[in-house]
Amino acid sequence: MPTVIVDGHEIEIGADERLNCIEAARRAGVEIPHYCWHPGLSVVASCRMCLVETGTRDAATGKITMVPKLVPGCQTPARDGTVIVTDSKLVRDSRARVEEALLIDHPIDCSICDKAGECLLQDYHFQHGQPERRTDLNPFHSRRRDVGPTVTLFVDRCIMCTRCVRFTREVSGTAELMVANRGSKEEIDVFPGFPLDNKLSGNVVDLCPVGALGDKDFLYQQRVWFLKREANVCGGCSAGCSIHTEHNQDTVYRLKPRDNPHVNTWWMCDDGRYGWHHLHAPDRLLAPGRAVSASGEREPAEWHDVVTRLRAELEGSRLAVAISPMLTVEEAWMLCAVARSIDPRAALHLGHVPVRGEDERFPAGFTIRAEKCPNRRGVEAVLRLYEEELRGWDDLVRTVADGGVDAAWVTAGYPGPWIDDAGAAPFDRLRTLVVQDLFDSALGKRATWLLPAAGFAERAGTWVNVAHRAQTFDAAIRPPAGVWPEGRLYWNMLGRRGLYDPHAVRRQIAESSTTLAVLGGEIPPVGVDLRVEQLAGG
Repeated sequence: MPTVIVDGHEIEIGADERLNCIEAARRAGVEIPHYCWHPGLSVVASCRMCLVETGTRDAATGKITMVPKLVPGCQTPARDGTVIVTDSKLVRDSRARVEEALLIDHPIDCSICDKAGECLLQDYHFQHGQPERRTDLNPFHSRRRDVGPTVTLFVDRCIMCTRCVRFTREVSGTAELMVANRGSKEEIDVFPGFPLDNKLSGNVVDLCPVGALGDKDFLYQQRVWFLKREANVCGGCSAGCSIHTEHNQDTVYRLKPRDNPHVNTWWMCDDGRYGWHHLHAPDRLLAPGRAVSASGEREPAEWHDVVTRLRAELEGSRLAVAISPMLTVEEAWMLCAVARSIDPRAALHLGHVPVRGEDERFPAGFTIRAEKCPNRRGVEAVLRLYEEELRGWDDLVRTVADGGVDAAWVTAGYPGPWIDDAGAAPFDRLRTLVVQDLFDSALGKRATWLLPAAGFAERAGTWVNVAHRAQTFDAAIRPPAGVWPEGRLYWNMLGRRGLYDPHAVRRQIAESSTTLAVLGGEIPPVGVDLRVEQLAGG
């Protein structure tokens, strides 16, 4: 097995692995500081922060021969016998000089910079910088320039790592950003008439190691040290990108991509990044209500009444259920169980699957899916446990229009409009209609029972994405006061004791299905994804 020596410690690497010194050092638990290198971008070795001493060890004699000068760790491959020294006096002095050179012309505006608290320039200065400043302190504020609808450039904060430029050329393929001028006059800028306006543009803010690129949506909204971070999954499309939901006092402030080589690598799209504002919309449904007149007037209801009265009203009916692809696997399974406990012949359908346009693919392989729901495959897998034939939303509408059922339970939870009056008209003939949604709609106005739903960051469970990859996650924030997550309602309607526990439901699902057995056994940590190999369908 190939061996690399990092600061005197031997580590083994794969025979076919292609690692640089930074990646090899991480295997040994050593972090080599760097600015310009990123695993998803090409290597330019321009910042010189990752300079290390390297050499080779002769396999036969064990003699070590060191290279006489420092080399950039990002550009130097780690092969069998490579020796890496990351903490010698020569290396430490080099890092201190690089830090000093960057800070000479850097504006001293940390107190108003959005990056303060998560800035590599700050962190590396304290870890690797000179013990005291050797130049005059000349505080000034950075020039600010709009480069696109979502991103602001603070020109003088830039350290010219060029991560953002390489991203727009290699990942998004749009190449709006460039390096203008030369030498000490270099600046990041956009080509005239071509603003930074692609569907992945928000990633350049994450890539920026300092405060040069600011997200307009987050700018001056919250200090990062007040934010809590929860590993989560984006509900914007069927790609199911792994994300971090960053929040404070049950308010979401931003979403950031979470590294996952099986799903989204290091990126996320702007639709998902900025697609959380509906969680705090003033027109969200915040309490259950029951219609008391044919004109649609509703009276408020308590949740404990919903648990008992709703079941009583539905019993004896021929029931049809639409299970939204916005629900988790656990919630979908419990809703099916609730429906069959009310009506053993209840017709179970996959809910409305929103689709917009076609899949958008980018040069680096990232894809924005046209299917704008996160769990169609998970819901389909659950439905196959109960139904021999998979039926969808159109089948449900036809069944209702033909009079095949006299009651329906429709779960939605979509962040935007999804049904109009024409689409909702067939439901007028039902005796009882239950609608669970984030917002009122044409269908909600016809509902006998209108129940609020939880948003993507307010629920816990498992989603299965377009590639059949199951990802578990916990709720990042609590729903607004008065809103029960769907899982809590179904848990209570099934007569379960205590608080809703998605882990217990997941184990029960695994015991009842070989298809979903991957969800059982020891529950994986939050955010860890598992491949659901047996799921059928495209």
